[in-house]
Amino acid sequence: MMKKKSVSARKASLVLFLCQMISALDVPLDSKLLEELSQPPTITQQSPKDYIVDPRENIVIQCEAKGKPPPSFSWTRNGTHFDIDKDAQVTMKPNSGTLVINIMNGGKAEAYEGVYQCTARNERGAAISNNIVIRPSRSPLWTKEKLEPNHVREGDSLVLHCRPPVGLPPPIIFWMDNAFQRLPQSERVSQGLNGDLYFSNVQPEDTREDYICYARFNHTQTIQQKQPISVKVFSMDSLNDTIAANLSDTDIFGAKPVTERQPVLLTPTGSTSTKVELRGNVLLLECIAAGLPTPVIRWIKEGGELPANRTFFENFKKTLKIIDVSEADSGNYKCIARNRLGSAHHVISVTVKAAPYWITAPRNLVLSPGEDGTLICRANGNPKPNISWLANGVPIAIAPEDPSRKVDGDTIIFSHVQERSSSVYQCNASNEYGYLLANAFVNVLAEPPRILTPANKLYQVIADSPALLDCAYFGSPKPEIEWFKGVKGSILRGNEYVFHDNGTLEIPVAQKDSTGTYTCVARNELGKIQNEVHLEVKDPTMIIKQPEYKVIQRYGQVSFECVIKHDSTLLPTIIWLKDNDELPDDERFLVGKDNLTIMNVTDKDDGTYTCIVNTTLDSVSASAVLTVVAAPPTPAIIYARPNPPFDLELTGQLERSVELSWIPGDENNSPITNFVIEYEDGLHEPGVWHYQTEVPGTQTTVQLKLSPYVNYSFRVIAVNEIGRSQPSEPSEQYLTKSANPDENPSNVQGIGSEPDNLVITWESLKGFQSNGPGLQYKVSWRQKDVDDEWTSVIVANVSKYIVSGTPTFVPYEIKVQALNDLGYAPEPSEVIGHSGEDLPMVAPGNVQVHVINSTLAKVHWDTVPLKTVRGHLQGYKVYYWKVQSLSIRSRRHVEKKILTFRGNKTFGMLPGLEPYSSYKLNVRVVNGKGEGPASPDKVFKTPEGVPSSPSFLRITNPTLDSLTLEWGSPTHPNGVLTSYILKFQPINNTHELGPLVEIRIPANESSLILKNLNYSTRYKFYFNAQTSVGSGSQITEEAITIMDEGKMAGILHPAVGAGKVQPLYPRIRNVTTAAAETYANISWEYEGPDHANFYVEYGVAGSKEDWKKEIVNGSRSFFVLKGLTPGTAYKVRVGAEGLSGFRSSEDVFETGPAMASRQVDIATQGWFIGLMCAVALLILILLIVCFIRRNKGGKYPVKEKEDAHADPEIQPMKEDDGTFGEYSDAEDHKPLKKGSRTPSDRTVKKEDSDDSLVDYGEGVNGQFNEDGSFIGQYSGKKEKEPAEGNESSEAPSPVNAMNSFV
Repeated sequence: MMKKKSVSARKASLVLFLCQMISALDVPLDSKLLEELSQPPTITQQSPKDYIVDPRENIVIQCEAKGKPPPSFSWTRNGTHFDIDKDAQVTMKPNSGTLVINIMNGGKAEAYEGVYQCTARNERGAAISNNIVIRPSRSPLWTKEKLEPNHVREGDSLVLHCRPPVGLPPPIIFWMDNAFQRLPQSERVSQGLNGDLYFSNVQPEDTREDYICYARFNHTQTIQQKQPISVKVFSMDSLNDTIAANLSDTDIFGAKPVTERQPVLLTPTGSTSTKVELRGNVLLLECIAAGLPTPVIRWIKEGGELPANRTFFENFKKTLKIIDVSEADSGNYKCIARNRLGSAHHVISVTVKAAPYWITAPRNLVLSPGEDGTLICRANGNPKPNISWLANGVPIAIAPEDPSRKVDGDTIIFSHVQERSSSVYQCNASNEYGYLLANAFVNVLAEPPRILTPANKLYQVIADSPALLDCAYFGSPKPEIEWFKGVKGSILRGNEYVFHDNGTLEIPVAQKDSTGTYTCVARNELGKIQNEVHLEVKDPTMIIKQPEYKVIQRYGQVSFECVIKHDSTLLPTIIWLKDNDELPDDERFLVGKDNLTIMNVTDKDDGTYTCIVNTTLDSVSASAVLTVVAAPPTPAIIYARPNPPFDLELTGQLERSVELSWIPGDENNSPITNFVIEYEDGLHEPGVWHYQTEVPGTQTTVQLKLSPYVNYSFRVIAVNEIGRSQPSEPSEQYLTKSANPDENPSNVQGIGSEPDNLVITWESLKGFQSNGPGLQYKVSWRQKDVDDEWTSVIVANVSKYIVSGTPTFVPYEIKVQALNDLGYAPEPSEVIGHSGEDLPMVAPGNVQVHVINSTLAKVHWDTVPLKTVRGHLQGYKVYYWKVQSLSIRSRRHVEKKILTFRGNKTFGMLPGLEPYSSYKLNVRVVNGKGEGPASPDKVFKTPEGVPSSPSFLRITNPTLDSLTLEWGSPTHPNGVLTSYILKFQPINNTHELGPLVEIRIPANESSLILKNLNYSTRYKFYFNAQTSVGSGSQITEEAITIMDEGKMAGILHPAVGAGKVQPLYPRIRNVTTAAAETYANISWEYEGPDHANFYVEYGVAGSKEDWKKEIVNGSRSFFVLKGLTPGTAYKVRVGAEGLSGFRSSEDVFETGPAMASRQVDIATQGWFIGLMCAVALLILILLIVCFIRRNKGGKYPVKEKEDAHADPEIQPMKEDDGTFGEYSDAEDHKPLKKGSRTPSDRTVKKEDSDDSLVDYGEGVNGQFNEDGSFIGQYSGKKEKEPAEGNESSEAPSPVNAMNSFV
């Protein structure tokens, strides 16, 4: 009885869920609509759950939310209300819930540690953030300890302990020496995960006194340094010498030589250990062994394989790293250390637990009054998480009663909701390793119908193609949609129309009589609204005379025709392609109105030529092939193919082989290079000859391999450089015996053609491969990963078998085995196939658009569950189209663009958008069957851009003191025009520009009269448009006011009423030159008829030689004279072709003098050579002194150093000499020089030291490599504040003091 009730309850839940899917409202992403609808709060941004802050900077705890009306914010701290008004150090950002805690003005970060939670509330509910744990980072001092020198015998193991202070977050450990160079690591010497330095065996070269462990604390930009550790390695030779010096000749002495040892694990200890890691994290397992020779580490997983593509080995294979671990990675991992003396191993038992992760997170629900719906919250983890619900931030058990709400475990069921049922619900899934918190609102709306499609929208389609008329709508309850044609038409019904759920009317096959006005009506119980759209059906474009196949001789002429017929209202464009690519850039190709002509045809013109006709609505094409042939060649020396071989003979007949011999025919003056042997199977394919083998031309016998059950005949073909001979006469027939098949069919595949079948195909064996009569196939299949038996059928000699009644897109194991009357072929290999695909079930969710700039946007979406893809996931398609320009209200055809993103991507870029426009997009998942349903259309807008230049600028009606300017608005305003900017300035006779005057003109003006200008003066005008983003590109013009009437005698007047300003008379003036050593730039001004061709004449000034003439390319007003002689005076003038005697006045210029090279080779200067010699001598003297003093043997005065210096962890560097407070030999280790502070610009001066940390830098915020090497300058963000007593746990950064040293 209880079982029946459980089944009934599950059925009821399923029915309610389906009701929710059917009745829940889909709110279109229309910006105007979203601004008007009420909405409960939604948290849009919050700080991370575990928030470690820098104690020296202000603490910013983020909490942003949206809603309608805008929400208010409040906070709790450690579970109680946090009154920010009572704390002067805490402020909340305006129109935001983000808290700013002022630490930099006297506050203490430690005082604000705790658990914070933000609540965003409006009249429709309250959303809450995660619990945000605030903890200031810490970098405590190193524990003071006295380090004894390590005396180790050669070959023994050694561990140098780092034991860094415990910080928050934990520090990064690395080992370096006094010179700040990383210590070399290898299979023998390496750093463990705990920071200790391990020696598998020590060598004499390991002796040194500056093993230094560093701990880097990232948050506080601090590096702590441990005291140097000294290691002394005693070799056996030196130890024997010491013993010999202290014993008599009669004593027996001598230390044992270095003894090889089998591996012993240094870490971990014992034979077994355990490790717990969380799902999704990185698993790090470590084994470091001692031994001589140095052991090699190997890793295995007991009872399984290490996961492929996620397993990495680090630290010379001593560390096993597995990324993105899952529960399947649990198990026993064994590390084996081995050298030639033996091995040691350790087993680490790994258990993978999991913090909660979402299976189904609750999603926002929008309902109409009286509707039903569900919120589902499902999570998984290890251990299984507990699910709890809250309503408006309050546990649902103590929240106000709502009769429409019923909680059923991880589901809340809503029935007959009312507007007061609007709330925000929180689902909390938690276990011992963490928690998940999700907000989802229930928004109950009662709204009359609205139609979002623009009124009077025009649609254009080609006849016999589908037409889609949009009627995007919204209302609550969901409106009913009806379509009418014409003003008084009846409601549209019948099979000739398709009515989509989103309101779109589809005419599958539009005809000319489908043209007209269509009316969409939306109604619900709260109201009714209608909208009209218009449809135009155009005639299709056709090629009525297509290009035809042509054969043309080399160097001839050929023409292809392409005559078209199209709708008179459409403008066609014709494009010619060669081999599906652009035509060559060659003047031999002439494109006419309806043909393509190729002159002087060459061999490379051979190919396929395609004529493509495009209109805004359709495209057609036609192709033809051009074959280029050569003229018949002239007779040459007679060489010919060889004559066919003859007298073929079969000998040595066996079941699987036979010997064939023959006699060659005549070579015909060209030696035979090889013989080709072919065979005929008279039993299976009589009359068909197949290639068997080939042999060199010197060979006349061959041993041939044969197949069973074939009736063989052979023939031989001779080949020389000219070609192949005719085949020889066939040999006698030879029938081989039958046998079992030797092979199975190849290329076995399983691909479903329908959602409920599996089509198994293979390549059948050829006749001779059957090896005997009665060839059949045994086809076997079973569903993969299901404990199922093989299902088998035996089919005749075919190549396909269809399995019906299969589930949709599931994997199958498949094998096909050949058999004949004598038996089966060997056991075939298995292949994996899939039953048929079906269209994807769901659309991608959570589609979001981020507009990057005015022409580029980024779209994000959530991946669909793989089970709903129902096929091979090929990718996602983004459909997007421009809805309208926000600046120009124009009717245009909506051209949808499609971008395909291969694979399981969740984002893509949309390029080439138009500024200041409204776009829509949707996303669909694609499999091998096709596309799934589209996501709801997402509306987004591109911001304004700068406009294009004004379409024209005309200057008319010149008078003595005024000019009239007329202009056209920009073709692409790209926004709302705010004004026009006019700048102008006079130009005098010497080509100099006068003062610039700027005028701002309202955007609605299209002309302007400039007054109070100077008569007979040339003005240059610069004109551009502006939007709120900025100025667009400018257009320039020049014009001249007319002369005073008294000064115009004898001058040709422009035609009265001509309107446009014309030059007074043709002339070239203002010739200017800018000369260099060997060239000169010549420029001039020209007034006169358009399209004049200029030339430049020049010569040496004062010379009687003829003028040299240079033609100017085009109608440019500048030219560069090259090849001039330096320091020479030249004369120059400019003229125009076709205007007799029309030249400029002469101008004289002088080229610059030849300049001697200013570069001096510093290496040849005496002072430099002397300086380098002095430096080399000084370095040599210093090296000799250091060598002598070092040989004397420097002691390590620990006691004197301790008396002179305090512990280096608590005493900063001295300001006077900048040295470290560390133990060092005064002779072996030079202290650091210069100041201890970072320069004011926080950079290290390169000239201070060639070995400074700047050599490793990537700017101020450099860093260390994972192996501990210094790769960047590392300095704090600000000067360290003075410590107050012993309260501060911070220590001065050693690297701040190391920014410059000698």
